[in-house]
Amino acid sequence: MPAVTQIQSKTVVIASSNIDTDQIIPARFLTSTSKAGFGKHLFADWRYDAAGNPKADFVLNTPAAQGARILVAGRNIGCGSSREHAPWALQDFGFQAVISTEFADIFRTNSLKNGLLPVVVDEQTHAWLIANPGAQLTIDVASTTLTLPDGTAVKFPLEGFAKYCLLNGVDELGFLLSKNDAIAAYERAQR
Repeated sequence: MPAVTQIQSKTVVIASSNIDTDQIIPARFLTSTSKAGFGKHLFADWRYDAAGNPKADFVLNTPAAQGARILVAGRNIGCGSSREHAPWALQDFGFQAVISTEFADIFRTNSLKNGLLPVVVDEQTHAWLIANPGAQLTIDVASTTLTLPDGTAVKFPLEGFAKYCLLNGVDELGFLLSKNDAIAAYERAQR
């Protein structure tokens, strides 16, 4: 997992609330356990018409979305089923962070375990972000700060272990494996 220390990017806004994981990545595309390739199916039912052609008016199909690494979503993103493919699809498309006022717990956990940063902000900041798509933001993981274009710094919550894993580019298994020598030493001492 690559380290996530700071993200500087313009935003893409999908202001809908209660975006569930089946909208993020429809179940019919859950045919692989590899993380690669899901980005093309991200929001498939919203991005493409019945013939599979991109809908010109959907934000991810516009030139403004190209290169954006921060998604601003409506309240309660990631509700629904617990599929880990949802953060995979967001990351494979190019997003490194998602900003909202509320995340479904399992989606938030799955995101953090895969290096996708869920950023919870207050209603006022969120309303400004929704009203200003394309805003250039800086997200600093070490200081848990989101900086708006005018320099306003907004703190966001991030538990210590998740922060450690993001900053060091390690998932839970990688963290445990890094402690293998200490675990082996403890086991030897117990004999």
